[in-house]
Amino acid sequence: MVRVKTLGVLVLVGLTAIGGCKRKLPTPPAAEAPQQSTQPAAPIPPPTQAAPGAAGYHAAIDAAHQATARRLIEGGVDYLLARRDSDGAWSVGDGRMLQPALTAMAIKALVQDPRFTHTSPEVRTALDVLLRYRQDDGGIYDPDQGMASYTTSVAVMALVVTGAEKYHPIVRDAVGFLRGRQIVPGDESPDGEPIDEDHPFVGGVSYGSKHGRPDLSNVSMWMQALHDAGAPGDDPDMQRALRFVTRVQNRSESNPMVWASQGGNDGGFIYAPALAGDPTMGESKAGPGLGGRGLRSYGSMTYAGFKSMLYADLDGDDPRVRAAFNWIRRYWRMDSNPNMPAARSLQGLYYYYHVLAKALAAWGQPVITDAEGIEHNWRHELIDALAERVSDDGSWVNNADRWYEGEPVLVTCFAVIALQEATRP
Repeated sequence: MVRVKTLGVLVLVGLTAIGGCKRKLPTPPAAEAPQQSTQPAAPIPPPTQAAPGAAGYHAAIDAAHQATARRLIEGGVDYLLARRDSDGAWSVGDGRMLQPALTAMAIKALVQDPRFTHTSPEVRTALDVLLRYRQDDGGIYDPDQGMASYTTSVAVMALVVTGAEKYHPIVRDAVGFLRGRQIVPGDESPDGEPIDEDHPFVGGVSYGSKHGRPDLSNVSMWMQALHDAGAPGDDPDMQRALRFVTRVQNRSESNPMVWASQGGNDGGFIYAPALAGDPTMGESKAGPGLGGRGLRSYGSMTYAGFKSMLYADLDGDDPRVRAAFNWIRRYWRMDSNPNMPAARSLQGLYYYYHVLAKALAAWGQPVITDAEGIEHNWRHELIDALAERVSDDGSWVNNADRWYEGEPVLVTCFAVIALQEATRP
């Protein structure tokens, strides 16, 4: 029986994971999941490492880790090929659920493997299936399943990475569709109220409906799609999205939301700035902050927000970026989704790996110095973490399966793309 859930990080419809020899993941001790605090554990100076794009960006990954990553990527891609639907695409369950989104993710993973190109039979077949979901409005999605904005964003990423000129008009139309889904002044909120210039939803994007409640996960995917398609950071729509991103950061100096002044003011990010029907109440999938005050920042959303600010042309001197990077330094870890409550610390782990790799690649620093002054080669640590967790069949799966990270096709796509991001030249 297919189970349906609305997710905070990703909406998926799926079945309990099947196939493969799964390794049970270790649960970190409760003490390893730090609570949000109103004061940092130690003074955190502004970042002083090399700027993005600086020389030595890729010099920090050694041959042994390159070889490990290559082995993991090949094993993950081989697993994905073994899990194709009869039509050569990917989906969840027996009803082709989520087929366009998962197919786009798998295409990206395959095309970024040097063994394949967009003309490889496996990729070409999957692309044909994906493009069957192209709609008259330019979006690429299944109208019966919704999630039009999210699915189109993932499809744009897959088509762009092929590098094929014949897909340029399709990408252009899809980007036009995505731009039209951004919430702007004059739109209506989910409860039918007019949205003015100061509404917290402005600049946001929901999973599907133009009038849905927006969240950072979707906005970060939307910005990633526009960025991959060549939109500059100073693009007006990217700047409008930056306004939304600023309203999900736990930083009262730049965020006017009420909840931002009530909590830890730590520079991290939450899921959504406001609820439908209550523009004063935000949402964190990690729950409330210390002592029930404010909302708790957590790793996957903090990296999503950090990456989005970089794509909008903010640099390390911007106080919003500096605050987010200081949060990253303070909560540095690879064994769990940082600052999630201890009992839920493994939830969203692979989404976290996926967005961490993209964010730190955009940041351009090969080594991150944490709040205690300890240096971390993030590529090595990410590769080691994924090597520890891979299953015997080359896949990954999360036993803490909130947000359907118990579905190995999705999680293996996350892991492979994270490894590719960490090792790309």
